[in-house]
Amino acid sequence: MLEPPAEPFDVPLWVDEAKVHPDHHIQIACALYSVPTLYLRKKVRARADKTTVKIYFGTKLIKVHPRKPPGGRSTDTSDYPAGKAAYALRSVDALLARAKDKGAHVGVYAKRLLGGPLPWTRMRQAYALLRLCDKYGDGRVEAACQSALAFDVVDVSRITRMLKTASKLASARSRIAARADHP
Repeated sequence: MLEPPAEPFDVPLWVDEAKVHPDHHIQIACALYSVPTLYLRKKVRARADKTTVKIYFGTKLIKVHPRKPPGGRSTDTSDYPAGKAAYALRSVDALLARAKDKGAHVGVYAKRLLGGPLPWTRMRQAYALLRLCDKYGDGRVEAACQSALAFDVVDVSRITRMLKTASKLASARSRIAARADHP
Protein backbone atom coordinates (compact mmCIF):
# COMPACT_ATOMS: atom_id res chain seq x y z
CA MET A 1 0.00 0.00 0.00
CA LEU A 2 1.07 3.53 -0.69
CA GLU A 3 1.51 6.17 1.97
CA PRO A 4 -1.53 8.40 2.47
CA PRO A 5 -1.28 11.81 0.75
CA ALA A 6 0.37 14.56 2.80
CA GLU A 7 -2.13 17.18 1.61
CA PRO A 8 -5.87 16.88 1.11
CA PHE A 9 -7.09 16.39 -2.45
CA ASP A 10 -7.55 19.71 -4.27
CA VAL A 11 -11.20 19.65 -5.32
CA PRO A 12 -11.59 22.01 -8.28
CA LEU A 13 -14.40 24.50 -8.61
CA TRP A 14 -16.20 24.25 -11.95
CA VAL A 15 -18.26 27.11 -13.34
CA ASP A 16 -20.31 25.96 -16.32
CA GLU A 17 -21.60 29.30 -17.59
CA ALA A 18 -19.49 32.37 -16.90
CA LYS A 19 -20.42 35.32 -19.08
CA VAL A 20 -17.56 37.35 -20.56
CA HIS A 21 -18.45 40.95 -19.75
CA PRO A 22 -17.66 44.02 -21.92
CA ASP A 23 -14.53 44.67 -19.83
CA HIS A 24 -13.22 41.24 -21.06
CA HIS A 25 -13.45 39.66 -17.59
CA ILE A 26 -15.32 36.79 -16.02
CA GLN A 27 -15.92 36.32 -12.32
CA ILE A 28 -14.83 33.13 -10.64
CA ALA A 29 -14.98 32.76 -6.84
CA CYS A 30 -15.29 36.55 -6.37
CA ALA A 31 -12.17 37.31 -8.45
CA LEU A 32 -11.90 38.62 -12.02
CA TYR A 33 -10.02 36.99 -14.90
CA SER A 34 -9.54 38.39 -18.42
CA VAL A 35 -10.58 36.58 -21.58
CA PRO A 36 -9.60 37.40 -25.22
CA THR A 37 -11.79 39.74 -27.27
CA LEU A 38 -12.97 36.89 -29.51
CA TYR A 39 -15.09 35.53 -26.63
CA LEU A 40 -16.64 38.87 -25.58
CA ARG A 41 -20.27 38.49 -24.39
CA LYS A 42 -20.13 34.71 -24.79
CA LYS A 43 -20.51 32.00 -22.17
CA VAL A 44 -17.36 30.13 -21.15
CA ARG A 45 -16.55 27.37 -18.67
CA ALA A 46 -13.90 27.66 -15.99
CA ARG A 47 -12.03 25.31 -13.68
CA ALA A 48 -10.39 26.80 -10.61
CA ASP A 49 -8.10 24.88 -8.28
CA LYS A 50 -5.79 26.18 -5.54
CA THR A 51 -3.20 27.61 -7.93
CA THR A 52 -4.73 28.13 -11.39
CA VAL A 53 -7.90 29.08 -13.22
CA LYS A 54 -8.39 27.47 -16.64
CA ILE A 55 -10.98 28.95 -18.98
CA TYR A 56 -12.60 26.91 -21.75
CA PHE A 57 -14.84 27.72 -24.71
CA GLY A 58 -16.58 24.45 -25.37
CA THR A 59 -13.78 21.92 -24.94
CA LYS A 60 -11.01 24.28 -26.10
CA LEU A 61 -8.69 25.72 -23.45
CA ILE A 62 -8.52 29.46 -24.20
CA LYS A 63 -6.83 30.98 -21.13
CA VAL A 64 -4.90 30.08 -17.98
CA HIS A 65 -4.50 32.51 -15.08
CA PRO A 66 -2.94 32.20 -11.63
CA ARG A 67 -5.65 31.91 -8.97
CA LYS A 68 -6.43 35.20 -7.19
CA PRO A 69 -8.03 35.71 -3.78
CA PRO A 70 -11.57 37.13 -3.56
CA GLY A 71 -11.51 40.73 -4.78
CA GLY A 72 -8.38 40.03 -6.86
CA ARG A 73 -7.94 40.56 -10.57
CA SER A 74 -5.80 38.86 -13.21
CA THR A 75 -5.64 40.82 -16.47
CA ASP A 76 -3.58 39.94 -19.52
CA THR A 77 -3.15 43.00 -21.75
CA SER A 78 -2.86 40.78 -24.84
CA ASP A 79 -6.55 39.92 -24.38
CA TYR A 80 -7.53 43.43 -25.51
CA PRO A 81 -7.53 44.94 -29.01
CA ALA A 82 -4.51 47.09 -29.86
CA GLY A 83 -4.70 50.46 -28.08
CA LYS A 84 -7.43 49.47 -25.61
CA ALA A 85 -5.32 47.88 -22.87
CA ALA A 86 -4.65 51.26 -21.19
CA TYR A 87 -8.39 51.74 -20.63
CA ALA A 88 -8.77 48.29 -19.17
CA LEU A 89 -5.80 48.60 -16.87
CA ARG A 90 -6.88 52.06 -15.78
CA SER A 91 -3.36 53.33 -16.24
CA VAL A 92 -2.83 56.75 -14.67
CA ASP A 93 0.37 57.21 -16.69
CA ALA A 94 -1.40 56.51 -19.98
CA LEU A 95 -4.14 58.96 -19.03
CA LEU A 96 -1.56 61.65 -18.21
CA ALA A 97 0.19 61.04 -21.54
CA ARG A 98 -3.10 61.48 -23.43
CA ALA A 99 -3.77 64.72 -21.55
CA LYS A 100 -0.27 66.05 -22.40
CA ASP A 101 -0.96 65.28 -26.06
CA LYS A 102 -3.99 67.59 -25.89
CA GLY A 103 -1.90 70.51 -24.64
CA ALA A 104 0.72 71.52 -22.08
CA HIS A 105 -1.76 73.12 -19.68
CA VAL A 106 -4.23 70.23 -20.10
CA GLY A 107 -1.38 67.89 -19.12
CA VAL A 108 -0.46 69.98 -16.07
CA TYR A 109 -4.13 70.21 -15.11
CA ALA A 110 -4.54 66.42 -15.37
CA LYS A 111 -1.37 65.90 -13.35
CA ARG A 112 -2.71 68.17 -10.60
CA LEU A 113 -6.10 66.44 -10.81
CA LEU A 114 -4.59 62.97 -10.47
CA GLY A 115 -1.93 63.98 -7.95
CA GLY A 116 -2.30 62.65 -4.45
CA PRO A 117 -2.36 59.32 -2.70
CA LEU A 118 -5.37 57.81 -4.55
CA PRO A 119 -5.23 58.95 -8.19
CA TRP A 120 -7.63 56.27 -9.47
CA THR A 121 -10.45 57.87 -7.44
CA ARG A 122 -10.29 60.91 -9.76
CA MET A 123 -9.78 59.12 -13.06
CA ARG A 124 -13.37 59.71 -14.16
CA GLN A 125 -12.76 63.43 -13.89
CA ALA A 126 -9.61 63.09 -16.01
CA TYR A 127 -11.58 61.16 -18.64
CA ALA A 128 -14.22 63.92 -18.52
CA LEU A 129 -11.47 66.48 -19.15
CA LEU A 130 -10.35 64.54 -22.24
CA ARG A 131 -13.96 64.34 -23.47
CA LEU A 132 -14.16 68.13 -23.17
CA CYS A 133 -11.20 68.32 -25.57
CA ASP A 134 -13.14 66.19 -28.06
CA LYS A 135 -16.29 68.28 -27.65
CA TYR A 136 -14.91 71.83 -27.53
CA GLY A 137 -11.51 71.42 -29.15
CA ASP A 138 -8.05 71.15 -27.67
CA GLY A 139 -7.35 74.88 -27.95
CA ARG A 140 -10.38 75.99 -25.95
CA VAL A 141 -9.79 73.43 -23.22
CA GLU A 142 -6.09 74.39 -23.15
CA ALA A 143 -7.05 78.05 -22.58
CA ALA A 144 -9.61 77.12 -19.90
CA CYS A 145 -7.05 74.94 -18.09
CA GLN A 146 -4.48 77.73 -18.25
CA SER A 147 -6.98 80.17 -16.68
CA ALA A 148 -8.03 77.68 -14.02
CA LEU A 149 -4.42 76.88 -13.11
CA ALA A 150 -3.66 80.60 -12.79
CA PHE A 151 -6.30 80.76 -10.05
CA ASP A 152 -5.32 77.36 -8.58
CA VAL A 153 -8.74 75.88 -9.38
CA VAL A 154 -8.60 72.14 -10.09
CA ASP A 155 -12.23 71.20 -10.73
CA VAL A 156 -13.40 69.69 -14.03
CA SER A 157 -16.99 70.83 -13.50
CA ARG A 158 -15.66 74.40 -13.32
CA ILE A 159 -13.82 73.90 -16.62
CA THR A 160 -17.04 72.53 -18.11
CA ARG A 161 -19.00 75.58 -16.98
CA MET A 162 -16.30 77.89 -18.33
CA LEU A 163 -16.46 76.21 -21.74
CA LYS A 164 -20.27 76.20 -21.86
CA THR A 165 -20.40 79.88 -20.93
CA ALA A 166 -17.77 80.78 -23.54
CA SER A 167 -19.67 78.76 -26.14
CA LYS A 168 -22.94 80.53 -25.32
CA LEU A 169 -21.24 83.94 -25.51
CA ALA A 170 -19.68 83.06 -28.87
CA SER A 171 -23.01 81.95 -30.32
CA ALA A 172 -24.73 85.09 -28.98
CA ARG A 173 -22.03 87.28 -30.55
CA SER A 174 -22.39 85.51 -33.87
CA ARG A 175 -26.20 86.02 -33.79
CA ILE A 176 -25.70 89.73 -33.06
CA ALA A 177 -23.11 90.02 -35.83
CA ALA A 178 -25.47 88.24 -38.26
CA ARG A 179 -28.28 90.71 -37.41
CA ALA A 180 -25.92 93.65 -37.87
CA ASP A 181 -24.90 92.38 -41.35
CA HIS A 182 -28.53 92.01 -42.43
CA PRO A 183 -30.41 95.20 -41.41
